[in-house]
Amino acid sequence: MSRFDRRAIDDPRQIRALSSAVRQEIVDTLAALGGKASVADLAEQLGRPADGLYYHLRVLTDSGLVRQSETEGAERRYRLAGEGDDPLRLAYRKGAQSNLPAVTGFARALLQVAGRDFEAALELEGIAIDGPRRELWTARNKGWLSAQDLEEVNRLIERLNTLVSQPQAAGRDRLASFAFVLAPINPRPKRRGHDPDSKRFD
Repeated sequence: MSRFDRRAIDDPRQIRALSSAVRQEIVDTLAALGGKASVADLAEQLGRPADGLYYHLRVLTDSGLVRQSETEGAERRYRLAGEGDDPLRLAYRKGAQSNLPAVTGFARALLQVAGRDFEAALELEGIAIDGPRRELWTARNKGWLSAQDLEEVNRLIERLNTLVSQPQAAGRDRLASFAFVLAPINPRPKRRGHDPDSKRFD
């Protein structure tokens, strides 16, 4: 099986393999554990029985996103396919070779995982909910951007992606998830005969 650029996954079959919230969690957890882990390690991190992970690992393996790297005794180990330490990123394709239906399925699963992570975090003790080391956020904003603003937004998102994709290391002991959606909005046209600046009193 040929190598692929994990920073630009555009194969609809691979993207569909990630349209499961469980499989997204497996891939994210593998990355957080340095790109390689045993089934037992994955099960412990995800809080799921190991037996329930094999089906999802097989789907990820068949798609080429994950490889079985070795077996230690009776324990299987898996690693992210591809080279380098970059987190998985999707590349969107339009036109005759569109992969957008698969991307849409991925986005739905991503938001499902994000909602679940947020709800679970609300029950944790000792988490920072304000201040410079705040670790629990949810927000939605809507506003107008210039071309320069959009470039800055993308730089900041890339920086956040890099920070929240690091494996565990000395002094780096807080596991966190980060999910986002940036989407342009088609402004609603003015209704015929409606002047938004006019005041109406009923």
